[in-house]
Amino acid sequence: MQKVKYRTSIAGLQPQRTKLEVPGWAGESEPRADGSHEHPWHCMPFAEGARYGIELFYPYDNELHVSTRDGHLIFDGDFGPDPQTGVQWPPFRTFGNTYYTYQILLDLKVEPGWAIRTEPHPRFYTDPTDSVPIAVPALLRHWWPMMFFVVFKSPAEGRTHIFRPGEPFMQIIVIPDEADFELVKMDAEEAAERELQARRIQQSRATLGKETQWTSSTDTVFDGTYRHILSAAKMRDKANLR
Repeated sequence: MQKVKYRTSIAGLQPQRTKLEVPGWAGESEPRADGSHEHPWHCMPFAEGARYGIELFYPYDNELHVSTRDGHLIFDGDFGPDPQTGVQWPPFRTFGNTYYTYQILLDLKVEPGWAIRTEPHPRFYTDPTDSVPIAVPALLRHWWPMMFFVVFKSPAEGRTHIFRPGEPFMQIIVIPDEADFELVKMDAEEAAERELQARRIQQSRATLGKETQWTSSTDTVFDGTYRHILSAAKMRDKANLR
């Protein structure tokens, strides 16, 4: 397990491993049971993906509203007097109108061969109001000693992004610094093996998912097949490491 070290002059950023907020942006705490409404956290691939990174929390005391009006960006928020911390004040500015930047001054140090990548916080994908800031993906390698600023996509005309005190506004994931892979088509033998695995999983749903199958309030049928196989795979991997 590698360690990700951080330093920042802005204590309120509070970098931490991303957590599902239930009740909250990941949905309500309804059980996986007949009649429940389906929520994002019910989906294990989404839940694992959402918890994969590091979330950052808005560190200032007052809300900031970023809006697009008549093609121009408007920043509406009270930042108070310049705290003289060396940060550009206010720390937000336009970046060609279609983007805006936040001078964040955050250093995340990963091990050689790894990099950090900025991306929207998972709650962006669950938000029905289009008010969650949209962090633009960017990759920084381990030798770069400071993330000086991050870039956000501007809201559409008439829309508003809202930064609230203590609320996560973006996520960072740790990835290999080179996409060292080649995309190739499976040969017939491998394709047949994967197809057989898929058919076996499909045929086993009635058994694996029997006790955990439920129908949501929108008549969508769910079962625990993926969760059962995931649990078994994790147990196998732990046993192999012993």
